[in-house]
Amino acid sequence: MRLLRRYGEPVVTDSPPPAEPAPGPTPARRLLPVIVPALVVGVASALVLLGVSLLAEKLQDVLWETLPDALSVGRHSAFWTIAVLTASGLVAGLLIRAVPGHAGPDPATTGLVDPPLPPGVVPGLLLVTVLTLAGGISLGPENPITAANIALAFWLGRRFVPGSSAELWLSLAAAGTIGALFGTPVAAALILSETLASRPGPGALWDRLFGPLAAGAAGALTMTLLAHPSFDLSLPPYTRPHRGDLLSAVVIALAGAALGLLAVYAFPHVHRAFRALRHPVPTLTLGGLLLGLLGALGGRLTLFKGLDEMKVLAADPTGWSAGEFAGMAAVKTAALLIAATCGFRGGRIFPAVFMGVALGLCAHALVDRVPPALAVTCGVLGVLLAITRQGWLSLFTAAVLVGDSAVLPVLCVASLPAWLLVTGRLQMQLHEDGTPRR
Repeated sequence: MRLLRRYGEPVVTDSPPPAEPAPGPTPARRLLPVIVPALVVGVASALVLLGVSLLAEKLQDVLWETLPDALSVGRHSAFWTIAVLTASGLVAGLLIRAVPGHAGPDPATTGLVDPPLPPGVVPGLLLVTVLTLAGGISLGPENPITAANIALAFWLGRRFVPGSSAELWLSLAAAGTIGALFGTPVAAALILSETLASRPGPGALWDRLFGPLAAGAAGALTMTLLAHPSFDLSLPPYTRPHRGDLLSAVVIALAGAALGLLAVYAFPHVHRAFRALRHPVPTLTLGGLLLGLLGALGGRLTLFKGLDEMKVLAADPTGWSAGEFAGMAAVKTAALLIAATCGFRGGRIFPAVFMGVALGLCAHALVDRVPPALAVTCGVLGVLLAITRQGWLSLFTAAVLVGDSAVLPVLCVASLPAWLLVTGRLQMQLHEDGTPRR
């Protein structure tokens, strides 16, 4: 019963009080149905990455070993380097011109995790990615593989689970791919936490990371079982901080951030110059020619995505002079800038890591009292902060290169001034009209 007031006098009424809304499902009941789709998407994402990587390796062997041997040409001579990279640009341009959807949007305007592409774009995108990886282009597989997996997961997920949200499949495919790329779901959780933390939604952050973490774990385990990926550079261990290490770490991280920002601020201008050609065939052919000239200048270690090449550098930190390390860092920076602006499909994380490794080894060669593990991780940290604006990704990638937790406190300190240098500045990604993002 409720008391109402009429003309100032209380009146008794038998109408019931308003019903309270029925309680929704508990977090556990809401999260449990996500497990199976997450595991399926994670495994499938790893298999797509593995398939593209294996095809690229086979084609790379043909382009850089079988053909030059058959023609009695030096495998990494200046002539063959320029010829292969120019031909890769020409063929990539023809493919992009011919395949449905032109292998996706302009890669200068895309990020690591973007809205789903139409499924018809995926075959052409993967085909061009294989050519990019095999031809020696200074780009990694992360952006196009993530885009392809998101498109496939969204298309198939909506067909088999009608009414499911696009964000679910996007986050599962992104996490599965990133977990497979780095061999651990931690990388996926760290990257997605920066995105999910700023979005409204039910449940705690870990509720929203539940499905992506399962997908990332499935992708990482699948890749580990089938391919055994490793980022460890096998550098001498960094045991504990010493006097002067903090100053060295800050200086090297700032130098890496400055090198990355140099590429970031040149990015829209170089993109505008290539865009003036208006057609993918001449644009990518010119880009391939310029990359070939850079490869002939910098040598074979400045080609490809850079993962295997930086392991060669780290295996012999005293095998090159400081000037040679600096030259390789500069050539790789220019190669990344050209490859990312002329239209090749690929990601920027792996070549950026090579830039940081070369810069760190340059610092160690200049001042041998700076431990190589500290110099390399701080160089990678600074470059990645400038190019990706992903703080967690930068810290994680830098630390995983040495596999030593002793370097983490120094890295965290070094990240602070480097972040102050890069935050609020231009990003290495453009709007669709070609204007830079902040």
